[in-house]
Amino acid sequence: MPDSTDCPAPASSFATAQIQAGYAAGVAQHTSVPPIYQSNAFEFSSLSEARDLFALRRDGNIYSRAANPTVAVFEQRVAALEGGIGAAGVASGQAAVAVALLALAKSGEHIVAARQLYGGTIDLLADTFVDWGIETTFVDQHDIDAWRAAVRPTTRALFGESVTNPNAEVLDVRAVADVAHEAGVPLVIDNTVATPFLQRTKDFGADIAVHSATKFLGGHGTSLAGVVVDLGTFDFSAEPERWPQLNAPYQRVPGGTLVERYGKTASPYIALVKTKYVHDLGPSLSAFNAFQLLQGIETLDLRMRRHSASALVVARFLDTHPAVARVNHPGLESNRGYAAAQTYLPRGAASVFSFDLRSTGDPEADFALVERVIGALEIVRLVANIGDARTLVAHPASMTHSHMPPAMLAEAGITSTTVRLSVGLEDADDVIADLDRALAVVLTAVG
Repeated sequence: MPDSTDCPAPASSFATAQIQAGYAAGVAQHTSVPPIYQSNAFEFSSLSEARDLFALRRDGNIYSRAANPTVAVFEQRVAALEGGIGAAGVASGQAAVAVALLALAKSGEHIVAARQLYGGTIDLLADTFVDWGIETTFVDQHDIDAWRAAVRPTTRALFGESVTNPNAEVLDVRAVADVAHEAGVPLVIDNTVATPFLQRTKDFGADIAVHSATKFLGGHGTSLAGVVVDLGTFDFSAEPERWPQLNAPYQRVPGGTLVERYGKTASPYIALVKTKYVHDLGPSLSAFNAFQLLQGIETLDLRMRRHSASALVVARFLDTHPAVARVNHPGLESNRGYAAAQTYLPRGAASVFSFDLRSTGDPEADFALVERVIGALEIVRLVANIGDARTLVAHPASMTHSHMPPAMLAEAGITSTTVRLSVGLEDADDVIADLDRALAVVLTAVG
């Protein structure tokens, strides 16, 4: 503990003492784990220091909307795991996708994205971004020629998921990265389902990684968060006219460009994400949530090994069950993503995958059937989340992807009987027994 010389002089009044006694800003306590800096703002040592911080001439903490010491540890840790040069922690995975792409594309510009995306991302790109004048072309992620054909002079990013949610389709990251780089734009990869333990997207040519840290990075279903990582592989200064937001004078902070300020020591792109989009829109990650995420990340490799191993056991069980029409898991030799998984997921396939029940032939009857199956589960929980310690189930067509029209659902491989699983850390045999009991409902209904 600091001695009495570290603390302010005794206050002369009760009201002042109750606010200031016993604490001196800047006193280090040498904690063995990152502390929670639960403060909305930070004290400056002088007005000159404050001026330099606001002018971006010095790095430091001003206000927790844009930067916080606990969040900074989280950012640095995820950047290290992804092999990146900088990261921005934000309030959710949805915020991470939004600010990552807004920093690249503005009104009148264009994005090419896989059509096999999480439903919330489809909503963002196909609805909200359209309102803001940013157009997206969706392509089958496995059709490399379609990616190439969709590129325009106004294209500013290619976007996909390393492993899709819910069908666990494995993206050929290297091939899509080659298309992006031919076009002179970065490849942005949502690496939520794989995590940097199962796949480091930088190793296959990606330029920017985003995560819903709410999921496997945190791992326990307690804290919303997202993170954007600059992998340091894309040169935004090569065509400065294409990226004026980084190469033209930064209007809000006179005195140079972001590339000039951060290009040699850090990430101009992450500086833009933080000082403009997080600062202005306010999707800030709280210090407390960052602390919980750091606790989760400490066991990421251990958890991902178990998630992955258990999910494959469960997928193999489902693949032989008479109530199941199809299992979408890239660890199965019969799955079209099996070969890609050997390349892109060398430590194990993902634990988020889907399976289709045998259909009744009628969508409403199928919904009733899925509801009965889910209602019969006791260990597996009906929760709109993935990456939890608990095994979770969802029905994409009526939940996470319910805003998509039938044609887009069909293109994404989602039917009325598609069920998503996120296999947790329970005993795999218990999960299998629970599913087996519930699937008996299908055999009774369909025969």
